[in-house]
Amino acid sequence: MTALLFGILTVALIGPIPQALSRAAWPLYAPRAAMALWQAVALAAVLSAFSTGLAIAANLLSPGPDGAPTTNPFDEAARLGWFLWTVYVVIFALTLLVGARLMYTAVRVGIRTRARRNAHRNLIDLVDRVDMHRQTGRDIRVLDVEAPLAYCLPGLRSSRVVLSEGVLARLSDAELSAVIEHERAHLRARHDLVLEAFIALHEAFPRFVRSRSALGAVELLAEALADDQAANATAPTTVGRALVACADATAPRGAMAVGGPTTLVRVRRLCDVRPVPLISATAYVLAVAILVVPTLAVAIPWLTELHRLVSHA
Repeated sequence: MTALLFGILTVALIGPIPQALSRAAWPLYAPRAAMALWQAVALAAVLSAFSTGLAIAANLLSPGPDGAPTTNPFDEAARLGWFLWTVYVVIFALTLLVGARLMYTAVRVGIRTRARRNAHRNLIDLVDRVDMHRQTGRDIRVLDVEAPLAYCLPGLRSSRVVLSEGVLARLSDAELSAVIEHERAHLRARHDLVLEAFIALHEAFPRFVRSRSALGAVELLAEALADDQAANATAPTTVGRALVACADATAPRGAMAVGGPTTLVRVRRLCDVRPVPLISATAYVLAVAILVVPTLAVAIPWLTELHRLVSHA
């Protein structure tokens, strides 16, 4: 029963719940609380998946006639029945596979993204046109190209905000300040790490159960949070004009661009900013509940049983 509950919870947290959350309208008006809820859902999905495997392992090691855990597969199969034993083994193997894929994907995404950013950062530093700067800043780099470019390159000690001559020609001083503040907000909050975690989680789970909309929803929330920081530093109308001017701005892989396909949604949001304290508070409570309630209601009993089995070993 414990394994079944964890299995159902895992499927719900990587499928129906993200689908429903990505279709909701309220996260755009409470992006910080919604981001916390998304991260809680992702973490709970991982913990539930591993807990399913551990609960299965506990069932496979149930006490034998002498009270000690059974370790012989034939004895376990005779006790459980071949069909149920096979189901347990398959689910346990699938859990191990998901865990291995998650660790492998997280390492692969991190190494690949950082290598790409380091190479691009070195190239940007070589072709930077300091004489074209309209605003000073050690992290700002300007490219002498007409194509609209406005993005940031995150890094632990060497972040960059990259602008092109094409973007500089389009923006007023206030709009340029808004764009720079938007990108610096990404860098300060390390939104790149949040997105990397969701990319790894998306690729780790099988395609037939994972939600395709989770990563897109989190990316939109990251942009909304950066928009809010830019609006606080300048004005919502200034940020809106800058977003429209940079709607066709692009960025290389591994960078975070100010423009993109979500520009229209973000501009509409800036025109309809409204406080939603009750919704935010509810989202935070749900985030805590998603992590705490399953642990208290389901995890503690099988942890107690596992401790009992180990003590008899």
